[in-house]
Amino acid sequence: MAAAFKKPVRLIARLDIKGQNLIKGIHLEGLRVIGSPNEKARQYYEQGADELLYIDTVASLYNRSHLAELVTEVVKDVFIPITVGGGVRAVSDVKELLRAGADKVAINTAAVSNPSLITDVAESFGSQCVVLSIEAKKRGPGSWEAYVEGGREKTGRDVFEWLEEGVALGAGEVLITSIDQDGTEKGFDIELMELASQVSKVPIIASGGLGSPSHATALLKQTKVDAVAGARSLHYNRLGLPEVRRTLLAEGYGVRAHGPQ
Repeated sequence: MAAAFKKPVRLIARLDIKGQNLIKGIHLEGLRVIGSPNEKARQYYEQGADELLYIDTVASLYNRSHLAELVTEVVKDVFIPITVGGGVRAVSDVKELLRAGADKVAINTAAVSNPSLITDVAESFGSQCVVLSIEAKKRGPGSWEAYVEGGREKTGRDVFEWLEEGVALGAGEVLITSIDQDGTEKGFDIELMELASQVSKVPIIASGGLGSPSHATALLKQTKVDAVAGARSLHYNRLGLPEVRRTLLAEGYGVRAHGPQ
C-alpha cells in the first residue's frame, strides 16, 4: 500500500548546454559532449518530466548564448515549463528568451555583480519568472560559498545570505546546484539543501548528485525542497524518470502518475 500523501514534488530534467550541444561533467568541470539537447528534451517530456532546465554553462564566459534558438525549436514538441539560464545580463535578454518560448529565466553571474537585475526582471515580468541560480561549494562545516561563471569563480558570498537577499529582491524560485555533488551520481548534498530550504521563502530546486530513486527519497525525507533535478544519470540512461516517479509515488509524494497523454 502506498504511503499517505506527503507533498507535491516536481521532477525536472536538467540540460547543460555549450553552443548547440548537450554536455555534462563532474563538479561542473571536464565537460563532455553527449548529443542534441532538444532530442533529450523530447525524450524527457515523453517520460513525464514536469519541467526542463536549459543552462548554458559557458555563456557568461564567452559573452554569448544560443539558448533562444534551441528553445524556439524545442517548444514545438515539448509542452511543459522550461527554465532557461546562462548569459542573462539584462531585461532585454529575458524578453528574448520568453519570446522564444521559455517560461522562466535563471540568473546567476549577472545577479551577483548586479543584484538589482533580479528586481528589474521581477518588476517587468513577475517574480514567478525569476529563478535565482546558486552554484554552491562547501568551504567548511555548515558553510557554503556561492560561485559564478559555471562554477569557475568564487564570489566570497555565503550561499544562504545570498539566497535570502535574492528572494528579497524578487526571485520567485531558487535553483541550488551543489558543485561538490554535481555529476557524481552519489546523492544530493542533504545538509546544503536542508539549510537552503529552511532559509528560503520560495520553492527550491535541488540539483547535483541524482543517481538513483533512493537519492530522491532521501532528499525529500530530510529536506523541504520542492523539486528534484537530474542530469548525468538521465543522459546516460542509467536512470529513468518513470523509475524515480514510481518510487516517489510509493513513498506517498505527489508526483504525476503518468507522463503526457
